[in-house]
Parts: sequence; C-alpha cells; structure tokens
Amino acid sequence: MSGKIWFVGAGPGDPDLITVKGRKLLEQSGAVLFAGSLVDQAATLYAPTDCDIRDSKEMTLEEMTDWLIAAARQHQTVVRLQTGDPGLYGALVEMTQPLTAAAIEWAVVPGVSSAMASMAAAGETLTLPEVTQTVILTRVAGRTPMPPGEELEALAAHKTTLCIYLSITLLHKVQEALLAAGWPEDAPILVVQKASWPGEEKIVRGTLKDIKRKCQDEKIASQAMIVASPTLGAADWPDLIRSKLYDPAFAHRFRKATANPVISPECPS
Repeated sequence: MSGKIWFVGAGPGDPDLITVKGRKLLEQSGAVLFAGSLVDQAATLYAPTDCDIRDSKEMTLEEMTDWLIAAARQHQTVVRLQTGDPGLYGALVEMTQPLTAAAIEWAVVPGVSSAMASMAAAGETLTLPEVTQTVILTRVAGRTPMPPGEELEALAAHKTTLCIYLSITLLHKVQEALLAAGWPEDAPILVVQKASWPGEEKIVRGTLKDIKRKCQDEKIASQAMIVASPTLGAADWPDLIRSKLYDPAFAHRFRKATANPVISPECPS
C-alpha cells in the first residue's frame, strides 16, 4: 500500500498565505519535499517535528520523483511544497507522470500566485471596467524558448495586463518587446520582488523607460514579478467607469434596479 502525494501551492512567500487545506496537509504529513530556492522555509514549520523534510533545490527531476515515490511507500501523506501555484511554471506534469506510472496516487492543492500577491502588495488591480478585462501570465524567452505566437511582443500588442514571470534579468528584453508593440515610454511599470515575504518585499514603480535603472538601483535581480498594465495607478485617477455589477441602475437576480438612484456625494457617479 502506498500513501498519497499532494502537490501543495505554498503561495507567494508569506507562510500565512498558504491555503487552509494546504496547511492541514502539512500538519499531518509524514514527508515534505519543498522548493527551498523559492519557498520560504518557514512554511515547513507547519509540519510535525518527526516529519522527514527535504529541500529540493539541489535535486534533479529524477531525484525528486524517486524521493517522492519512496516517501509515499512509507507515509500515508506526502507533500511536495511548491512556490505559488503548482500548475504555473511548476513542472507539475513532469513530476506526476512517473507517479502515475508507479501507481502512486496524487492530487493538487492550488496556491496564491505571485502575480496576485504583487498587485495586492502595491494596491493595484489586474482589471478595470472598459480599461482591460484580460490578464496574460507569461515570461520572456530565455533557456526555455517561447512557443510560436507567444513572443512577448505579440502578447503585448493586445495592450492588456501583462504579468511577466521569471524575467527580471531580461528586463531589457521586456522593454524592447513592449516598445515594439506600441507601448509608450511613459507607460507605467510595476516590479515587486518577493511579494508578501515578511521583511523582504520590495516594490518599485517606474515607466517603461526608467524601470530597469530603478530596479538596478534597488539591486533587484531575482524573484521579482514585472507587471505592465493600463490599470496601474488607477487609484489616483479622478474618474473611473463604474462596475455594472454594483451600479444601482443595474438589476440582477439578487437586487432590483433603482429607477432614480440617489448617489451619495462621496460616491462618484
């Protein structure tokens, strides 16, 4: 009989941002394999004191899957603790294929991605009515090439919110791609390093023209989210288009429309 392996998203860094289900699984785990190069080790504090805990940062894919299979044959609950969400840049399928072949049961617990944590840290929104309703999660081609049609310049041409992962060392390529796609030099850019990490988070705001220099000044060269979006800075806009969901004149199955809604002075019409 083998135990079950759970791929748990640890979230962006703050141990409190792991899901309740993820924490419960850690608390009952017999073995934990965590991504030490990315996941704050404090997240493993939820595991029992007698738990077999291993850092995977120096392991190959084969070493990780072998370790997980061996752990599942000794423990009922095994956790592979990954940064953010396991399904986003997490080599999930590469690890689960050998488990399935070995008849090891596995499941995934989603986690908060650094894109959401970065926008939350900066007090920004990913979408706004009639500004953009689309979010693209992507990266710049490095050692891993981009599939045809997914080059950053092509994606940036949509002028929607771009959350660019794993690309802070290639920030010059981000600048080149967005400029080539028609973004102006003064387009706002947000960079957040280690979003939500207690005492380590850095937030840098700039423009497409100066964001690289500002990141260099802050010595940001790893573990950073780059966001380009027409929504950035919206909190300071004098006028916003209101969401129809909360508009007094908009009816839905939970609320009737108000024929002549009275708008308070504090609430923009």
